[in-house]
Amino acid sequence: MIDVELAVVGSGSGNAVVGREWAGRAVAIVDDAPAFGGTCLNRGCIPTKMLVHPADVVESVRHGARIGVTGAATADWHAVQERVFGRIDGNAASSERWRLGQEGVHVVREHVHLEDARTLVTASGERIRFERLVIAVGSRPRAIPGVDPALVHTSDTVMRIPTLPPTAVVVGGGAIAVELAHVLSAFGVEITMVLRGDRVLSGEDAAVSDLATRAAADRFTVLRGRTVVGVEAVGDDRRVTLDDGSVLDTGLVLNATGRIPNADALGAAELFDTHPDGRLVTDARLRVLAGGEPVEGVYALGDVTSAHQLKHVANEQARVVRANLRGEATEDLLGPIPQAIFGHPEVASFGMRGQDAPADAVVVDRAYASTAYGWAMEDESSFARLVVGRDGQILGAHVVGPQAAILLQPLVLAASQRQSVRGLARSLYWPHPALTEVIENVLLDAEKELNR
Repeated sequence: MIDVELAVVGSGSGNAVVGREWAGRAVAIVDDAPAFGGTCLNRGCIPTKMLVHPADVVESVRHGARIGVTGAATADWHAVQERVFGRIDGNAASSERWRLGQEGVHVVREHVHLEDARTLVTASGERIRFERLVIAVGSRPRAIPGVDPALVHTSDTVMRIPTLPPTAVVVGGGAIAVELAHVLSAFGVEITMVLRGDRVLSGEDAAVSDLATRAAADRFTVLRGRTVVGVEAVGDDRRVTLDDGSVLDTGLVLNATGRIPNADALGAAELFDTHPDGRLVTDARLRVLAGGEPVEGVYALGDVTSAHQLKHVANEQARVVRANLRGEATEDLLGPIPQAIFGHPEVASFGMRGQDAPADAVVVDRAYASTAYGWAMEDESSFARLVVGRDGQILGAHVVGPQAAILLQPLVLAASQRQSVRGLARSLYWPHPALTEVIENVLLDAEKELNR
């Protein structure tokens, strides 16, 4: 039996809850994943972006002729892997060693399940009794119905495969699919994307999704309105059967159909309230609910409770939970929530989409090509879109093109401070001829439309 004041299940953002105020106190940090530190560090946002960057370089060279640069670039999968995971694996290992060396901290590297609202039981049968609990168990890849998971890769596994095949089938059209298809393609893999619908990134603004879909179709074979109904092994390769009876022979299948919360794997869904999609229900202070009422001392954060499967959301929720564990009545109210998708093109957005705007709202677009830096890039497709209410408040912002995530941030700041677009662009300097002039001009466009 291990008795602790605090148990944290999950070593990603949940690990940040255990701050200096817990020094010398009895704490259990539980995680059965192969590497310490959570999904983002080991098999999610960080390694994918470290792979995306060399992929972006390859694509930049491939498109260099439009600015008078010719040549070829090839990406060395093994060399890039060594660089990426040499850093990540060392970081994960040092983080675990640091926790193991702390007085009072029990690092438990086993699967656990909740026996009741105050007891965890490990796979080996040991019980962990706690006064307070933080559930930060994250999410896992959604399975393809009827397909043996052992025959397909997911974002959890594909980045560590030793050798890339000549071809791959990517199932899905969301953020994970778009990013990893971009990476694999840049490293020389011929991609076939299988979409259940008609577009990639269908949850984004329609104009953004349309551009991303055209870009995917220009680069990959895109099969629309299809689902995978079977995958079988043919030697080291795979044979994929689609719902129309057609067959695809390929070297690798990547299941990129999304992720689902791990509340059920912990047994939390049997004790606490859940949303229809399996996420734990929490109140504004991130206390878990049971029977509609908060369970005192039990918190959840990250993918297991948030509708936004984003590391920056999980990190903010960890700050909220940490404050509440200190006795502060802190609520999870920060907004708006931006997201970035590092495909090719890059996409960043928050808030209302253009197609959802009320009739009296203003929706304006500004092309990169209208700015001096856009001329330098010979960019003919990228743009920023603003959705603005009649009161001047930014309801939504969408950027598609190079450095989209960076360009979005001034708009996140303005919206979070509830600044009106009226006078905003002229209230500060915009370095000329930087790409940020796209944002300056889309703000001016919105103000002009409001004043008509």
